Amino acid sequence: MSLKKTLLIALLLLPMLQYGQTQDSIVLNFEDYLQMVKTFHPVVRQARLKADLGDAELLKARGGFDPKIEANYDRKDFMDTQYYDLFNAAFKIPTWYGIELKAKFEQNEGYYLNPQNTVPDDGLFAAGISVPIGQGLFINERMAALQQAKAYQQQSIADQQLAVNKVLYEASVAYFDWISAYRELKLYKNFIENAQFRYDGILSSFEVGDKPAIDTLEADIQIQDRKLSLEQARLKFFKASQQLGTYLWAENNTPLVIRERVYPEDALFENSTIPAEFLSDTEITTHPKIRSLEYKVEILEFDRRLKANKLLPKLDLEYNFLSGDPDVLRSFVNENYKVGVNFSIPLFLRKERGDLQKSKIKLQDAELELYSEQLNLQNKIRALKEQFLSYQEQVLMINQLVENYEIMLNAEERKLQLGESSVFLVNTREKSLISARLKQISVQEKLWNTRAELTQVLAILE
Repeated sequence: MSLKKTLLIALLLLPMLQYGQTQDSIVLNFEDYLQMVKTFHPVVRQARLKADLGDAELLKARGGFDPKIEANYDRKDFMDTQYYDLFNAAFKIPTWYGIELKAKFEQNEGYYLNPQNTVPDDGLFAAGISVPIGQGLFINERMAALQQAKAYQQQSIADQQLAVNKVLYEASVAYFDWISAYRELKLYKNFIENAQFRYDGILSSFEVGDKPAIDTLEADIQIQDRKLSLEQARLKFFKASQQLGTYLWAENNTPLVIRERVYPEDALFENSTIPAEFLSDTEITTHPKIRSLEYKVEILEFDRRLKANKLLPKLDLEYNFLSGDPDVLRSFVNENYKVGVNFSIPLFLRKERGDLQKSKIKLQDAELELYSEQLNLQNKIRALKEQFLSYQEQVLMINQLVENYEIMLNAEERKLQLGESSVFLVNTREKSLISARLKQISVQEKLWNTRAELTQVLAILE
């Protein structure tokens, strides 16, 4: 982080520190503010954990294909007789299509040894293969888990982008509200100075007999009214500052506090242009929300395929080459072998058919959600683009309106100086100008809020 940003954090942090009255004010501009939110906000950092969780799920699923070493030792001695001493070790390698390769070693002995466990004195070596012919050949739990974990990893990245975009949008709206409150505060400060200056002039004219006493009362009323509005604006600015502070954090999850003499980038509202990418045709297929739903559909599709595979009977074939000499296994020619067949199938398949039906319903629901979100997103983008263009036109119109009100107020004040107008008319003109200025601030804020919302919907805040 640059020295400037470091100093900024130092000013914002530790609200109990006291600064001198000569401390210069500092402007927290919009870009630096968003950068701080993206870097330190807990929700943004929490969103990044989604991608880490996806990586962890993928690592876990890949573990289903890890080679495995197994060993088992069992011994019984009773009344000075060794009943049996059994030892077997195996090395298994699971593969993609449910096929499992294995190597095994057995060494058994004992007085009461089961005949089927009898092996040569140097032990028995085996190398074999297990193949699922029915259920589990083209898709099984390991395959489905890995494919789903890959999709979940990508879905986590898309969800992370959505979460970050949401926080940045809310933070942007808080900043724009802060600007509006600050501009209203400045507006009333300026007009209370004008009201005080006008009161002083009218009071001087009254003292020399040029103005009636009622004019001084009316001018004083305007000062009181401006003071009330100023206090309300001050409170609004304070609350906006506190709301903005909820998005400002430093390292080690340290919350920051907006201090006095920290102000927004006032000139930001003067820019009412729209970025070119806002007006161009939007391709929503790459939108994080759409991608997240597509990965959800993909995950459920693998689940449906797995549940459909469960309708097949279990038919597992196993073949093992056997030898008392491990060198014989290398030739793969051996008259000694061990084979096995395992077959099973439920008679009614009610559990399997129920699981498949539930999986299909979940998949259909996700697909409908995807189609609905695509349409909603397209319509929302079109509506926000039109809304932004409308606010652009409104900004131009209100700017012209403010300019005209300023001309009218200046003309009325000159007439008052020449004795051709009244304090009442000047105050009326000024109230109209204040109202127009407030509308100007409001429309500009709506313009920037719409811009932020459109940026969020287009998912380009990161």
